[in-house]
Amino acid sequence: MNKFPASLLLCCLLGISTLFAQSTDETEIAARVESLRKAMLAADKTALGELVAEELSYGHSSGLIEDKAAFIDEFVKGTSVFTSISLTDQTIKIAGDVAIVRHHLIADTNNKNVPGKADILVLLIWQKQNGQWKLLARQAAKIPVQPK
Repeated sequence: MNKFPASLLLCCLLGISTLFAQSTDETEIAARVESLRKAMLAADKTALGELVAEELSYGHSSGLIEDKAAFIDEFVKGTSVFTSISLTDQTIKIAGDVAIVRHHLIADTNNKNVPGKADILVLLIWQKQNGQWKLLARQAAKIPVQPK
């Protein structure tokens, strides 16, 4: 029996399974990002706590850095209130047990009862911990003004 065709078939099958694994991780990450978006809108303490890692480093575009407790408190106490959040231009890259997500966030806010808007770029770092993707880090950046 010729071993070459069998080896070729095995390599192809392994390659396909790797593609599906990446696709599954990317699908899971996209679902986690959407769950985070909904939890931020709802100020859902339980959902926020489940989605983020204990080691969370959450960076605002203003430069403020929060840990997990401060991040959740901002929503629960009503300091940070989103009335709408739209995410566009999202990319997801998987590197082992880490996922790198970038997107453009446009939102309506009502922080401290003052209506406002947010239009920022966001980087999210997710890490697979005990079989679940957890938000490990987030950094927002203001969109640079383009010269005319």
